[in-house]
Amino acid sequence: MKRRLPFLIVAAVALATIGSGAMLYRAKRPQLQAIPETLSAKSSAESAHVRGNPDAPVTLEEFADFQCPPCGSFAGFGEELLKEYDSRLRIVFRNFPLPLHEHAREAALAAEAAGLQGHFWEMHDVLYREQANWSKAPNARELFESYAGTIGLNLDQFRKDMDGEKARERVDADHARGDSLGITVTPTLFINNQPVDPRDKNPEGVRAAINAALEQKSKSGA
Repeated sequence: MKRRLPFLIVAAVALATIGSGAMLYRAKRPQLQAIPETLSAKSSAESAHVRGNPDAPVTLEEFADFQCPPCGSFAGFGEELLKEYDSRLRIVFRNFPLPLHEHAREAALAAEAAGLQGHFWEMHDVLYREQANWSKAPNARELFESYAGTIGLNLDQFRKDMDGEKARERVDADHARGDSLGITVTPTLFINNQPVDPRDKNPEGVRAAINAALEQKSKSGA
């Protein structure tokens, strides 16, 4: 027993170190914050990209990356939700291009440039529909310009806007908003300003969260 005692002590110390390290990791991980009322109020003044009834009782705010495959899957699901909930739901889109995706920021700029001509959602849909193509292209911008032509944009203006301050400022503002909330992955969803648990980022979980928000609104009489 005496011979084994030093080994037992070393093992106990190692386990304690691993345990404390895991706790430290958990403590250092960014915690997703609910959207503060001040930030929520500000969004309406920013003419956010909204799909659905602007006065809907439930708002689903999505932070997304155009080159993110799960975001592409959610885009189609979002359309289903709008049909399903009709006037009771609106979806707000926020740009959150991730550094690991080579063309994500340029795609966000393309969407915002299209938005300056009143066609954000058309470009949004094309970018997700064609994601597999432009994501692997050596010159994604050429494809973005071809999409702009397909949806009827003024190409000269589109090119200027992609390189201009307004599109860049919009993308940067959305990203800063996401950073302030602790967002690190996409898609990240909020329903009536409350973050959707990552475990619930599936059709059943999102519907349950929307239904809960509707029930809460009904009880409060809002």
